[in-house]
Amino acid sequence: MDFKQIQELIKLVNNSNIGEVTVEQKDFKITIKSKEEHFTQVMATAMPQSFPAVSLPSQAPQQALPAAPAPEKQASSAPEVSNLLTIKSPMIGTFYRRPSPDKPDFVAIGDEVTPGKVVCIIEAMKLFNEIESEVRGKIVKILVDDASPVEYDQPLFLVEPM
Repeated sequence: MDFKQIQELIKLVNNSNIGEVTVEQKDFKITIKSKEEHFTQVMATAMPQSFPAVSLPSQAPQQALPAAPAPEKQASSAPEVSNLLTIKSPMIGTFYRRPSPDKPDFVAIGDEVTPGKVVCIIEAMKLFNEIESEVRGKIVKILVDDASPVEYDQPLFLVEPM
């Protein structure tokens, strides 16, 4: 079972009335429980060392984006916040904008992204996970500083759809 499958199981539990899911495969067992405090717990036994037990919040608080005042009687070239798409963090970890300190950023403001394009890396438990865009558009805002901790479902980028 890979990390994306575990994420899908967590989403399934969070978006339904399922209280608990257990999956067993050979020497791998994972149990995902939904608690009333809106937390999803993932407990695993006999897992490879790259997948330690994790506890993720099922609904991370959304950060409110302040609306910028529109300039008077000028055509605004900045897109409205309401039509922007958000690329969110699929996990808890440390956000990095570049693959290594001596390399350029994956994306910058104004860059075009397509589904499958790597936009950042999130380090979780000494694993560096490439985060790919699931949307097509142009990066208009980067919401997280480089090397900052991020939460599950935290907005990372705002994208103007194309």
